[in-house]
Amino acid sequence: MAGSIKSDLAKAASAEKARTLRRFFKTGKGEYGEGDIFLGVTVPQQRNIARKYIGTDLNELEKLISSKIHEHRLTALLILVEKYQKAVKNDRKKIADFYLENKKFVNNWDLVDLSADKILGDYIFDKDKKILHGLAKSQNVWERRISIISTFNFIKRNDFEDALKISEMLLQDKHDLIQKAVGWMLREIGKRDQKSEEKFLRKHYRNMPRTTLRYAIERFDKKKRKFYMRTG
Repeated sequence: MAGSIKSDLAKAASAEKARTLRRFFKTGKGEYGEGDIFLGVTVPQQRNIARKYIGTDLNELEKLISSKIHEHRLTALLILVEKYQKAVKNDRKKIADFYLENKKFVNNWDLVDLSADKILGDYIFDKDKKILHGLAKSQNVWERRISIISTFNFIKRNDFEDALKISEMLLQDKHDLIQKAVGWMLREIGKRDQKSEEKFLRKHYRNMPRTTLRYAIERFDKKKRKFYMRTG
């Protein structure tokens, strides 16, 4: 099954798109995606392939998710999301465990953003959140991003407590991909409850990275944005 998926991805590959994606995902020496290999397959194309192979078992998905090729890993994750959403309770646990066991391969921001809240976030919504707090303390940038993006699942259910706690834990993170993710989650909280977001901002805005602050206040009116940016 993994071989068939790889074959379908190879057929959809585009050398021109691959060059663009290598630049976009910063694969140069010293960049966050250093060495990542792209075939040049779009996300919509990968989604179509993922739906075709939703029956792929976890052993076969492990062959894909551990690949050095970006689209192999992303398609594996898209299949995993599809499987999770259709699974019964016990199988959801297996899928969430598989995700955590293979998190070292969830190693670029799109891989995180298209999977973390839909699998890990959903699974632990009504469980102990200590795994996310542990990931937030990781030295690995992708594990830290998994921790904050997973809380998007909670935010969409109007539960902001852990999103705010993890935002606070990551507030002085030096990596711009974490700063952007924290700002994004704060903005999502604000879409649903601006008072909750502003309570957090009033406490922290003077010491927040400007990137985080800009993302967080993006939807505010001009006057309010100017206030936070002038005094931030």
